[in-house]
Amino acid sequence: MNEVSLTGVLRKEDFGSAGARRERAAGRIPAVIYGKEEPVHITLDAIEFRNILRRVSESTLLTLKIGRKQKLVLMKALQENVLLDQITHVDFFEVTTDEVLRANVSIVLEGHPEGVKFGGVLEQVAYEVEVECLPLDLPQHILVDVSGLGLNEAITVGDIKLPEGVKIHTSAEATIAAVKSIREEVEEEEVEEDLAEAEEGEAAHAHHGGEGTSAHEE
Repeated sequence: MNEVSLTGVLRKEDFGSAGARRERAAGRIPAVIYGKEEPVHITLDAIEFRNILRRVSESTLLTLKIGRKQKLVLMKALQENVLLDQITHVDFFEVTTDEVLRANVSIVLEGHPEGVKFGGVLEQVAYEVEVECLPLDLPQHILVDVSGLGLNEAITVGDIKLPEGVKIHTSAEATIAAVKSIREEVEEEEVEEDLAEAEEGEAAHAHHGGEGTSAHEE
């Protein structure tokens, strides 16, 4: 579990778009905390939030300090204006330490597969899994050791070693990573190209056939 602290200021009025623009112009980000009670509107310091953002993911437990109160939250959505390089809004979801939650946790591969030594290529198929646990047991990410993977071998979700107290809801048969031979990779690409060319040919044939019918009818 990776915990990060952040300070928010309660926002009691001026919730419209004009008010949001004023907050952003003042260097603050409008945000909302959702949970069992009514949504809580707050603002965040834009510089402070950007500084912690690189350490925050969907599975990062955040301690939001609002005046004398503290709330444990997960970041659920973030909106930004790419052209202005500006974060425009953030949504949080409040959690309680004694209630089980579900969240997506990222997968990080570690190790150098044995199969790569024999001309194989490591391919990561899944990048996250859905887990269920108490908030304080929520992992920041799940490490998957691929060093034992031989040529044409794969690791599935069922092979993952989970931390204590964490259950997984993604199918156990889902592939996490595989080592494929280069020949296999090339063959797959060739099949995909052949299928694409065949579809283009059928589309062109149908188009010309349609034109011929129209000319005949005229």
